[in-house]
Amino acid sequence: MASPSSSSVNLEDIPSTDLMTELLRRMKCSTKPDKRLILIGPPGSGKGTQSPIIKDEYCLCHLATGDMLRAAVAAKTPLGIKAKEAMEKGELVSDDLVVGIIDEALKKPSCQKGFILDGFPRTVVQAQKLDDMLEKRGVKVDKVLNFAIDDVILEERITGRWIHPSSGRTYHTKFAPPKVPGVDDVTGEPLIQRKDDTAAVLKSRLEAFHKQTEPVIDYYAKKSIVANLPAEKPPKEIFGGVSVYENAGNVLVPSHKMQTPQT
Repeated sequence: MASPSSSSVNLEDIPSTDLMTELLRRMKCSTKPDKRLILIGPPGSGKGTQSPIIKDEYCLCHLATGDMLRAAVAAKTPLGIKAKEAMEKGELVSDDLVVGIIDEALKKPSCQKGFILDGFPRTVVQAQKLDDMLEKRGVKVDKVLNFAIDDVILEERITGRWIHPSSGRTYHTKFAPPKVPGVDDVTGEPLIQRKDDTAAVLKSRLEAFHKQTEPVIDYYAKKSIVANLPAEKPPKEIFGGVSVYENAGNVLVPSHKMQTPQT
């Protein structure tokens, strides 16, 4: 039998401050209600900004299916091996495999209080399979956060983004323009626009979202668990976080208990 130190982290080697921080976090989390959340929204709607805030506030695990698939393949889990076989054949990974990988992930201690699913389900069939898996666990999706925003606003947000390749500094022609148009403030080097940030690419992605994913919102709306988040609000208003159950008329209300991160 392997010793604890050979199969896991040796607690004696972890600084006391780190141990106390984690202990206090777990004590705080023990008082939180369980929540199982799904984030749905088009590209650029703000899911990536909100998910870590909600995750930390409610002690949830963040399940991004793309990352989970890659991790399962790298770890050579039984489901990961099946997923790799499908990908090597140029096939899409089946919905059952993805749901199985989510099921495996939910066994982790970090998912004890619930989860945030981002990027799945994308179709009604996937939503039904997810519900079936959760039902076998005796739980269900509590809330679907719909990042509702007009396509015109999204186009302005995304097509105005420019980056400095070597540093990763980002600018926006309207919201955070460089001092000199097209030039990095620090180095004076030219800025570039990601190929995915063009109007043509965005139009294609939005068409796919509306056709494929909006029926998922309708599916969950029939269960009365959809909360529409006004994602067109300025980022700093939303950065303060959202209280998932403090809602009025199905619109999420910013929580007064959460602090706006310093930027």
